[in-house]
Amino acid sequence: MFLMRRRRARRVLVIGLDCASPELIFDHLRGDLPTLQRLIQGGVWGRLRSSIPCITVPAWASMMSSRDPGVLGCYGFRNRRDYSYDGMTTADSSVIRMPRIWDILSAAGRQSVVVGAPQTYPVRPLLGHLVSDFMTPGIETTFTFPPLLKGEVLNVAPDYRFDVREFRTPDKASLLNAVQEMTTRQTSVVRHLIRSKPWDFFMFMNIGTDRMHHGFWRFHDPQHRLHEPKSPFRNAIRDYYRSMDTLISELLTLAGDETVVLVVSDHGVKRMDGGICVNEWLWRNGWLALRTPPADGQITRIEDCVIDWEHTRAWASGGYYGRIFLNVRGREPAGMIPAEHYEMTRDLLSAALRAIPGPEGETLSTSVFKPQAIYQQVNNIAPDLIVYFGDLHWRAVGSMGHGRHFTFENDTGPDDANHAEDGMFILYDPLHPGGGPVADHQLMDIAPTLLEKFGLPIPAEMQGRIITPPR
Repeated sequence: MFLMRRRRARRVLVIGLDCASPELIFDHLRGDLPTLQRLIQGGVWGRLRSSIPCITVPAWASMMSSRDPGVLGCYGFRNRRDYSYDGMTTADSSVIRMPRIWDILSAAGRQSVVVGAPQTYPVRPLLGHLVSDFMTPGIETTFTFPPLLKGEVLNVAPDYRFDVREFRTPDKASLLNAVQEMTTRQTSVVRHLIRSKPWDFFMFMNIGTDRMHHGFWRFHDPQHRLHEPKSPFRNAIRDYYRSMDTLISELLTLAGDETVVLVVSDHGVKRMDGGICVNEWLWRNGWLALRTPPADGQITRIEDCVIDWEHTRAWASGGYYGRIFLNVRGREPAGMIPAEHYEMTRDLLSAALRAIPGPEGETLSTSVFKPQAIYQQVNNIAPDLIVYFGDLHWRAVGSMGHGRHFTFENDTGPDDANHAEDGMFILYDPLHPGGGPVADHQLMDIAPTLLEKFGLPIPAEMQGRIITPPR
Protein backbone atom coordinates (compact mmCIF):
# COMPACT_ATOMS: atom_id res chain seq x y z
CA MET A 1 0.00 0.00 0.00
CA PHE A 2 2.87 2.39 0.82
CA LEU A 3 4.44 1.82 -2.62
CA MET A 4 1.09 2.42 -4.33
CA ARG A 5 0.67 5.74 -2.51
CA ARG A 6 4.15 6.81 -3.57
CA ARG A 7 3.43 5.87 -7.18
CA ARG A 8 0.20 7.87 -7.26
CA ALA A 9 1.99 10.87 -5.73
CA ARG A 10 4.92 10.92 -8.13
CA ARG A 11 6.00 14.20 -9.67
CA VAL A 12 7.78 14.86 -12.95
CA LEU A 13 9.96 17.86 -13.80
CA VAL A 14 10.66 18.48 -17.50
CA ILE A 15 13.32 20.98 -18.54
CA GLY A 16 13.21 21.60 -22.28
CA LEU A 17 16.26 23.13 -23.93
CA ASP A 18 15.28 24.08 -27.46
CA CYS A 19 17.94 23.02 -29.98
CA ALA A 20 20.26 21.62 -27.27
CA SER A 21 23.01 19.56 -28.81
CA PRO A 22 23.83 15.97 -27.82
CA GLU A 23 27.42 16.58 -28.98
CA LEU A 24 27.80 19.48 -26.55
CA ILE A 25 26.07 17.90 -23.54
CA PHE A 26 27.40 14.37 -23.89
CA ASP A 27 30.87 15.24 -25.18
CA HIS A 28 32.33 18.70 -25.79
CA LEU A 29 30.98 20.46 -22.68
CA ARG A 30 30.70 17.43 -20.45
CA GLY A 31 33.17 18.77 -17.88
CA ASP A 32 31.37 22.10 -17.69
CA LEU A 33 27.95 20.70 -16.78
CA PRO A 34 28.16 18.97 -13.38
CA THR A 35 24.40 18.85 -12.77
CA LEU A 36 23.64 17.25 -16.11
CA GLN A 37 26.51 14.82 -15.60
CA ARG A 38 25.04 13.69 -12.27
CA LEU A 39 21.72 13.07 -13.99
CA ILE A 40 23.49 11.16 -16.78
CA GLN A 41 25.38 9.00 -14.31
CA GLY A 42 22.17 8.08 -12.50
CA GLY A 43 19.80 7.91 -15.44
CA VAL A 44 18.96 6.81 -18.96
CA TRP A 45 20.19 9.06 -21.73
CA GLY A 46 20.86 9.31 -25.42
CA ARG A 47 20.17 10.95 -28.72
CA LEU A 48 16.57 11.65 -29.64
CA ARG A 49 15.61 11.67 -33.31
CA SER A 50 13.51 14.71 -34.09
CA SER A 51 10.40 15.03 -36.18
CA ILE A 52 10.42 15.75 -39.90
CA PRO A 53 10.78 18.69 -40.14
CA CYS A 54 13.24 19.06 -37.27
CA ILE A 55 12.13 22.50 -36.14
CA THR A 56 10.57 23.83 -32.93
CA VAL A 57 7.10 23.90 -34.49
CA PRO A 58 5.93 21.11 -34.76
CA ALA A 59 8.61 19.12 -32.89
CA TRP A 60 7.56 20.00 -29.32
CA ALA A 61 3.90 19.32 -30.07
CA SER A 62 4.86 15.98 -31.57
CA MET A 63 6.93 15.16 -28.49
CA MET A 64 4.22 16.10 -25.99
CA SER A 65 1.38 14.38 -27.88
CA SER A 66 3.25 11.38 -29.32
CA ARG A 67 1.75 12.13 -32.74
CA ASP A 68 3.71 12.85 -35.88
CA PRO A 69 3.40 16.19 -37.72
CA GLY A 70 1.11 14.65 -40.34
CA VAL A 71 -1.35 13.48 -37.69
CA LEU A 72 -1.13 16.90 -36.06
CA GLY A 73 -1.57 18.56 -39.45
CA CYS A 74 1.26 20.98 -38.66
CA TYR A 75 4.33 21.24 -40.89
CA GLY A 76 6.09 24.37 -39.68
CA PHE A 77 5.62 27.83 -38.22
CA ARG A 78 3.47 28.73 -41.21
CA ASN A 79 1.15 26.33 -42.98
CA ARG A 80 -1.16 26.49 -45.96
CA ARG A 81 -4.69 27.35 -44.87
CA ASP A 82 -6.16 26.29 -48.20
CA TYR A 83 -5.06 25.63 -51.77
CA SER A 84 -4.92 29.30 -52.70
CA TYR A 85 -1.53 30.80 -53.46
CA ASP A 86 -1.41 33.17 -50.48
CA GLY A 87 -3.37 31.34 -47.79
CA MET A 88 -0.63 30.86 -45.18
CA THR A 89 -1.38 30.94 -41.45
CA THR A 90 0.75 30.93 -38.30
CA ALA A 91 0.70 27.61 -36.47
CA ASP A 92 -0.33 28.69 -32.97
CA SER A 93 -2.12 26.59 -30.34
CA SER A 94 -5.35 26.51 -32.36
CA VAL A 95 -3.66 24.19 -34.88
CA ILE A 96 -2.96 21.50 -32.27
CA ARG A 97 -6.11 19.48 -31.71
CA MET A 98 -4.53 16.33 -30.27
CA PRO A 99 -4.17 16.16 -26.46
CA ARG A 100 -0.73 16.87 -25.11
CA ILE A 101 0.54 15.39 -21.90
CA TRP A 102 -0.80 18.18 -19.66
CA ASP A 103 -4.25 17.69 -21.21
CA ILE A 104 -4.12 13.98 -20.39
CA LEU A 105 -2.90 14.71 -16.86
CA SER A 106 -5.67 17.28 -16.36
CA ALA A 107 -8.28 14.68 -17.29
CA ALA A 108 -6.68 12.32 -14.76
CA GLY A 109 -6.84 14.91 -11.98
CA ARG A 110 -3.10 15.70 -11.98
CA GLN A 111 -2.00 19.31 -11.75
CA SER A 112 0.47 20.84 -14.19
CA VAL A 113 2.57 23.99 -14.38
CA VAL A 114 3.68 24.72 -17.94
CA VAL A 115 5.96 27.61 -18.88
CA GLY A 116 7.04 28.38 -22.44
CA ALA A 117 5.93 25.17 -24.15
CA PRO A 118 5.59 25.97 -27.88
CA GLN A 119 2.12 26.38 -29.35
CA THR A 120 0.43 27.27 -26.07
CA TYR A 121 -0.70 30.72 -27.24
CA PRO A 122 -3.58 31.51 -27.34
CA VAL A 123 -3.86 29.83 -23.95
CA ARG A 124 -6.25 26.99 -23.24
CA PRO A 125 -7.55 25.80 -19.87
CA LEU A 126 -5.79 23.04 -17.96
CA LEU A 127 -5.79 21.76 -14.42
CA GLY A 128 -3.04 23.96 -13.09
CA HIS A 129 -1.13 26.99 -14.33
CA LEU A 130 0.34 27.99 -17.70
CA VAL A 131 2.51 30.80 -19.09
CA SER A 132 2.48 30.81 -22.88
CA ASP A 133 5.30 30.50 -25.37
CA PHE A 134 7.70 32.50 -27.54
CA MET A 135 5.02 33.03 -30.21
CA THR A 136 3.03 35.22 -27.78
CA PRO A 137 2.73 38.77 -29.20
CA GLY A 138 3.47 40.49 -25.87
CA ILE A 139 2.54 41.06 -22.26
CA GLU A 140 -0.55 43.08 -23.24
CA THR A 141 -2.23 39.80 -24.23
CA THR A 142 -3.86 37.17 -22.01
CA PHE A 143 -0.81 34.92 -21.84
CA THR A 144 -1.59 32.89 -18.73
CA PHE A 145 -4.08 30.40 -17.41
CA PRO A 146 -5.82 31.19 -15.24
CA PRO A 147 -5.95 34.79 -16.49
CA LEU A 148 -5.27 36.12 -12.97
CA LEU A 149 -1.84 34.47 -13.08
CA LYS A 150 -0.76 37.23 -15.48
CA GLY A 151 -0.63 39.79 -12.68
CA GLU A 152 1.46 37.43 -10.57
CA VAL A 153 3.92 36.85 -13.41
CA LEU A 154 4.30 40.57 -14.06
CA ASN A 155 4.77 41.22 -10.36
CA VAL A 156 7.73 38.83 -10.39
CA ALA A 157 9.04 40.00 -13.79
CA PRO A 158 7.44 43.33 -14.81
CA ASP A 159 9.12 43.25 -18.24
CA TYR A 160 8.57 39.54 -18.89
CA ARG A 161 9.94 38.50 -22.27
CA PHE A 162 8.77 35.56 -24.35
CA ASP A 163 11.58 35.66 -26.92
CA VAL A 164 14.39 37.65 -28.44
CA ARG A 165 12.57 39.00 -31.45
CA GLU A 166 15.60 40.07 -33.50
CA PHE A 167 18.02 37.22 -32.94
CA ARG A 168 19.28 37.41 -36.54
CA THR A 169 21.41 40.50 -36.08
CA PRO A 170 25.04 41.53 -36.58
CA ASP A 171 24.96 43.29 -33.20
CA LYS A 172 26.15 40.36 -31.14
CA ALA A 173 26.71 42.29 -27.92
CA SER A 174 23.10 43.48 -27.88
CA LEU A 175 21.87 40.00 -28.79
CA LEU A 176 23.81 38.37 -25.96
CA ASN A 177 22.43 40.92 -23.50
CA ALA A 178 18.88 40.36 -24.81
CA VAL A 179 19.11 36.57 -24.46
CA GLN A 180 20.48 36.90 -20.95
CA GLU A 181 17.76 39.36 -19.93
CA MET A 182 15.02 37.17 -21.41
CA THR A 183 16.41 34.13 -19.60
CA THR A 184 16.66 35.99 -16.30
CA ARG A 185 13.03 37.09 -16.46
CA GLN A 186 11.74 33.67 -17.49
CA THR A 187 13.70 31.75 -14.89
CA SER A 188 12.64 34.11 -12.09
CA VAL A 189 9.03 33.23 -12.93
CA VAL A 190 9.88 29.53 -13.13
CA ARG A 191 11.46 29.62 -9.66
CA HIS A 192 8.43 31.43 -8.28
CA LEU A 193 5.94 28.98 -9.78
CA ILE A 194 7.81 25.82 -8.77
CA ARG A 195 7.81 27.09 -5.17
CA SER A 196 4.32 28.54 -4.97
CA LYS A 197 1.99 26.35 -7.07
CA PRO A 198 0.82 22.80 -6.50
CA TRP A 199 2.00 20.50 -9.25
CA ASP A 200 2.46 16.92 -10.30
CA PHE A 201 3.95 17.88 -13.68
CA PHE A 202 6.18 20.91 -14.17
CA MET A 203 7.56 21.87 -17.59
CA PHE A 204 9.77 24.79 -18.57
CA MET A 205 10.86 25.12 -22.20
CA ASN A 206 13.81 27.45 -22.69
CA ILE A 207 14.13 29.05 -26.15
CA GLY A 208 17.43 30.70 -25.23
CA THR A 209 19.63 27.77 -26.27
CA ASP A 210 18.20 27.97 -29.78
CA ARG A 211 18.76 31.73 -30.02
CA MET A 212 22.33 31.36 -28.78
CA HIS A 213 23.11 28.76 -31.43
CA HIS A 214 21.69 30.82 -34.27
CA GLY A 215 23.47 33.94 -33.08
CA PHE A 216 26.84 32.65 -31.89
CA TRP A 217 27.65 29.29 -33.49
CA ARG A 218 30.39 30.74 -35.73
CA PHE A 219 32.39 31.66 -32.62
CA HIS A 220 32.00 28.20 -31.12
CA ASP A 221 32.55 25.88 -34.09
CA PRO A 222 36.06 25.80 -35.66
CA GLN A 223 34.55 24.24 -38.81
CA HIS A 224 32.24 27.18 -39.45
CA ARG A 225 33.37 29.16 -42.50
CA LEU A 226 33.04 32.41 -40.49
CA HIS A 227 34.78 31.09 -37.37
CA GLU A 228 36.46 33.77 -35.25
CA PRO A 229 38.63 31.95 -32.71
CA LYS A 230 39.70 35.13 -30.90
CA SER A 231 36.26 36.71 -30.73
CA PRO A 232 35.08 38.01 -27.36
CA PHE A 233 32.03 35.79 -27.96
CA ARG A 234 34.04 32.57 -28.34
CA ASN A 235 32.76 31.22 -25.01
CA ALA A 236 29.22 32.63 -25.22
CA ILE A 237 27.56 29.28 -25.95
CA ARG A 238 29.64 27.44 -23.35
CA ASP A 239 28.77 30.04 -20.71
CA TYR A 240 25.07 29.86 -21.55
CA TYR A 241 25.04 26.06 -21.16
CA ARG A 242 26.78 26.52 -17.81
CA SER A 243 24.06 28.91 -16.71
CA MET A 244 21.41 26.37 -17.70
CA ASP A 245 23.23 23.69 -15.70
CA THR A 246 23.16 25.97 -12.65
CA LEU A 247 19.45 26.64 -13.14
CA ILE A 248 18.72 22.92 -13.40
CA SER A 249 20.57 22.35 -10.12
CA GLU A 250 18.35 24.96 -8.43
CA LEU A 251 15.18 23.45 -9.87
CA LEU A 252 16.16 19.96 -8.73
CA THR A 253 16.55 21.24 -5.18
CA LEU A 254 13.16 22.95 -5.32
CA ALA A 255 11.46 19.92 -6.87
CA GLY A 256 12.59 17.47 -4.21
CA ASP A 257 14.56 14.24 -4.16
CA GLU A 258 11.77 11.91 -5.30
CA THR A 259 10.91 13.84 -8.48
CA VAL A 260 11.46 12.24 -11.88
CA VAL A 261 13.59 14.57 -14.02
CA LEU A 262 13.68 14.81 -17.80
CA VAL A 263 16.04 17.15 -19.65
CA VAL A 264 15.21 17.09 -23.34
CA SER A 265 15.65 18.93 -26.63
CA ASP A 266 13.52 18.88 -29.74
CA HIS A 267 16.40 18.82 -32.25
CA GLY A 268 20.10 19.54 -32.37
CA VAL A 269 22.33 22.09 -34.08
CA LYS A 270 24.90 22.17 -36.85
CA ARG A 271 26.81 24.87 -38.68
CA MET A 272 25.14 26.58 -41.61
CA ASP A 273 27.31 26.73 -44.73
CA GLY A 274 24.86 28.75 -46.81
CA GLY A 275 21.50 28.68 -48.50
CA ILE A 276 20.02 27.06 -51.58
CA CYS A 277 17.88 29.65 -53.39
CA VAL A 278 15.15 27.17 -54.12
CA ASN A 279 12.70 29.48 -55.89
CA GLU A 280 15.56 30.93 -57.95
CA TRP A 281 16.51 27.38 -58.93
CA LEU A 282 12.90 26.47 -59.75
CA TRP A 283 12.63 29.56 -61.97
CA ARG A 284 15.93 28.98 -63.77
CA ASN A 285 15.01 25.35 -64.39
CA GLY A 286 11.54 25.95 -65.81
CA TRP A 287 9.38 24.96 -62.84
CA LEU A 288 8.40 28.48 -61.77
CA ALA A 289 7.30 31.24 -64.17
CA LEU A 290 7.55 34.95 -63.32
CA ARG A 291 5.88 37.76 -65.21
CA THR A 292 8.68 40.20 -64.27
CA PRO A 293 11.79 38.53 -62.80
CA PRO A 294 13.69 40.67 -60.28
CA ALA A 295 17.08 41.93 -61.38
CA ASP A 296 20.16 40.22 -59.97
CA GLY A 297 20.92 41.73 -56.60
CA GLN A 298 17.36 42.94 -56.14
CA ILE A 299 16.41 40.54 -53.36
CA THR A 300 12.65 40.11 -53.42
CA ARG A 301 10.40 37.93 -51.30
CA ILE A 302 8.62 35.30 -53.35
CA GLU A 303 5.35 36.67 -51.91
CA ASP A 304 6.12 39.99 -53.62
CA CYS A 305 6.91 38.51 -57.02
CA VAL A 306 4.32 38.47 -59.79
CA ILE A 307 4.06 34.76 -60.60
CA ASP A 308 2.63 33.48 -63.84
CA TRP A 309 0.60 30.72 -62.24
CA GLU A 310 -0.76 29.32 -65.49
CA HIS A 311 2.79 28.37 -66.50
CA THR A 312 4.13 27.44 -63.04
CA ARG A 313 4.51 23.84 -61.94
CA ALA A 314 6.10 24.39 -58.51
CA TRP A 315 7.06 27.03 -55.98
CA ALA A 316 8.65 26.91 -52.55
CA SER A 317 8.78 28.37 -49.07
CA GLY A 318 12.16 28.94 -47.49
CA GLY A 319 13.40 28.26 -43.96
CA TYR A 320 15.66 25.79 -42.20
CA TYR A 321 14.19 23.21 -44.56
CA GLY A 322 12.47 23.55 -47.93
CA ARG A 323 8.75 23.15 -48.57
CA ILE A 324 7.81 22.53 -52.19
CA PHE A 325 4.27 23.03 -53.46
CA LEU A 326 3.02 21.70 -56.78
CA ASN A 327 0.48 23.55 -58.90
CA VAL A 328 -2.06 20.79 -59.55
CA ARG A 329 -5.00 21.08 -61.92
CA GLY A 330 -8.30 20.95 -60.06
CA ARG A 331 -6.56 21.61 -56.73
CA GLU A 332 -4.87 25.02 -57.05
CA PRO A 333 -6.80 27.88 -58.71
CA ALA A 334 -4.65 27.90 -61.86
CA GLY A 335 -3.21 24.41 -61.56
CA MET A 336 -1.37 23.10 -64.61
CA ILE A 337 -0.15 19.61 -63.54
CA PRO A 338 -2.79 17.01 -64.45
CA ALA A 339 -3.80 14.99 -61.41
CA GLU A 340 -2.82 11.76 -63.16
CA HIS A 341 0.74 13.13 -63.58
CA TYR A 342 1.09 14.19 -59.94
CA GLU A 343 3.27 11.31 -58.70
CA MET A 344 5.39 11.27 -61.83
CA THR A 345 5.98 15.02 -61.50
CA ARG A 346 6.75 14.72 -57.81
CA ASP A 347 9.32 11.99 -58.49
CA LEU A 348 10.91 13.99 -61.29
CA LEU A 349 11.24 17.09 -59.12
CA SER A 350 12.52 15.05 -56.15
CA ALA A 351 15.36 13.67 -58.25
CA ALA A 352 16.19 17.12 -59.60
CA LEU A 353 16.28 18.66 -56.12
CA ARG A 354 18.60 15.94 -54.85
CA ALA A 355 20.95 16.69 -57.74
CA ILE A 356 21.34 20.44 -57.04
CA PRO A 357 25.10 20.98 -56.64
CA GLY A 358 27.00 23.13 -54.19
CA PRO A 359 28.94 26.30 -55.07
CA GLU A 360 31.89 24.38 -56.56
CA GLY A 361 29.70 21.88 -58.38
CA GLU A 362 30.10 19.38 -55.56
CA THR A 363 27.41 16.90 -54.64
CA LEU A 364 25.26 17.91 -51.69
CA SER A 365 23.74 15.26 -49.48
CA THR A 366 20.13 16.38 -49.95
CA SER A 367 17.12 14.42 -48.69
CA VAL A 368 13.62 14.79 -50.09
CA PHE A 369 10.57 13.44 -48.26
CA LYS A 370 7.03 12.76 -49.38
CA PRO A 371 4.63 13.40 -46.48
CA GLN A 372 2.56 10.29 -47.31
CA ALA A 373 5.68 8.15 -46.92
CA ILE A 374 6.79 9.43 -43.50
CA TYR A 375 3.57 10.19 -41.60
CA GLN A 376 0.88 7.92 -40.22
CA GLN A 377 -1.73 10.33 -41.63
CA VAL A 378 -1.56 13.55 -43.63
CA ASN A 379 -4.01 16.06 -42.20
CA ASN A 380 -4.64 19.63 -43.27
CA ILE A 381 -2.50 20.75 -46.23
CA ALA A 382 1.03 19.39 -46.25
CA PRO A 383 3.84 20.46 -48.58
CA ASP A 384 4.09 18.18 -51.59
CA LEU A 385 7.78 17.70 -50.79
CA ILE A 386 9.93 18.41 -47.72
CA VAL A 387 13.62 19.04 -48.47
CA TYR A 388 16.75 18.92 -46.28
CA PHE A 389 19.47 20.56 -48.36
CA GLY A 390 23.07 19.45 -47.92
CA ASP A 391 22.48 17.31 -44.84
CA LEU A 392 20.98 20.45 -43.25
CA HIS A 393 24.20 22.43 -43.58
CA TRP A 394 22.29 24.48 -46.15
CA ARG A 395 18.98 26.19 -45.50
CA ALA A 396 16.27 26.87 -48.07
CA VAL A 397 16.18 30.49 -49.23
CA GLY A 398 12.78 31.46 -50.62
CA SER A 399 13.54 34.92 -52.00
CA MET A 400 14.46 35.82 -55.56
CA GLY A 401 17.10 38.03 -57.16
CA HIS A 402 20.25 36.24 -55.98
CA GLY A 403 21.57 35.70 -59.50
CA ARG A 404 22.44 32.05 -58.81
CA HIS A 405 21.01 29.04 -57.04
CA PHE A 406 23.04 29.46 -53.82
CA THR A 407 23.98 32.23 -51.44
CA PHE A 408 26.25 32.67 -48.45
CA GLU A 409 24.01 35.41 -47.04
CA ASN A 410 20.79 34.57 -45.23
CA ASP A 411 17.86 36.54 -46.59
CA THR A 412 16.26 36.92 -43.15
CA GLY A 413 19.38 38.22 -41.37
CA PRO A 414 22.65 36.77 -40.04
CA ASP A 415 22.21 33.18 -38.89
CA ASP A 416 25.08 30.86 -37.98
CA ALA A 417 23.33 27.54 -37.53
CA ASN A 418 20.77 25.15 -38.88
CA HIS A 419 19.00 22.37 -37.02
CA ALA A 420 20.29 18.82 -36.71
CA GLU A 421 18.04 15.77 -36.83
CA ASP A 422 19.09 14.50 -33.38
CA GLY A 423 18.23 16.17 -30.12
CA MET A 424 18.98 14.66 -26.72
CA PHE A 425 17.36 13.43 -23.52
CA ILE A 426 18.38 12.57 -19.98
CA LEU A 427 15.77 10.73 -17.88
CA TYR A 428 16.49 10.37 -14.17
CA ASP A 429 14.15 8.38 -11.92
CA PRO A 430 15.24 8.44 -8.26
CA LEU A 431 13.25 5.28 -7.53
CA HIS A 432 15.08 3.41 -10.29
CA PRO A 433 18.56 4.96 -10.54
CA GLY A 434 21.11 3.80 -13.06
CA GLY A 435 20.65 2.72 -16.62
CA GLY A 436 23.11 4.18 -19.06
CA PRO A 437 22.95 5.15 -22.73
CA VAL A 438 20.19 3.94 -25.02
CA ALA A 439 19.82 4.35 -28.78
CA ASP A 440 17.11 4.45 -31.44
CA HIS A 441 14.58 6.65 -29.68
CA GLN A 442 12.43 9.28 -31.33
CA LEU A 443 10.84 12.28 -29.64
CA MET A 444 7.34 10.72 -29.79
CA ASP A 445 8.66 8.25 -27.18
CA ILE A 446 8.70 10.99 -24.53
CA ALA A 447 4.95 11.32 -23.80
CA PRO A 448 4.28 7.61 -23.22
CA THR A 449 7.42 7.39 -21.08
CA LEU A 450 6.18 10.21 -18.85
CA LEU A 451 2.70 8.71 -18.58
CA GLU A 452 4.29 5.45 -17.50
CA LYS A 453 6.11 7.30 -14.73
CA PHE A 454 2.72 8.57 -13.52
CA GLY A 455 1.28 5.07 -13.66
CA LEU A 456 -1.35 6.20 -16.15
CA PRO A 457 -2.59 4.25 -19.19
CA ILE A 458 -1.00 5.14 -22.51
CA PRO A 459 -3.56 6.00 -25.21
CA ALA A 460 -3.51 3.48 -28.04
CA GLU A 461 -3.27 6.34 -30.55
CA MET A 462 0.14 7.41 -29.30
CA GLN A 463 2.86 6.51 -31.80
CA GLY A 464 5.83 6.37 -29.42
CA ARG A 465 7.13 3.66 -27.12
CA ILE A 466 8.32 3.72 -23.51
CA ILE A 467 12.01 4.45 -22.96
CA THR A 468 13.50 1.72 -20.79
CA PRO A 469 17.02 1.25 -19.37
CA PRO A 470 19.42 -0.86 -21.46
CA ARG A 471 19.42 -4.55 -20.62
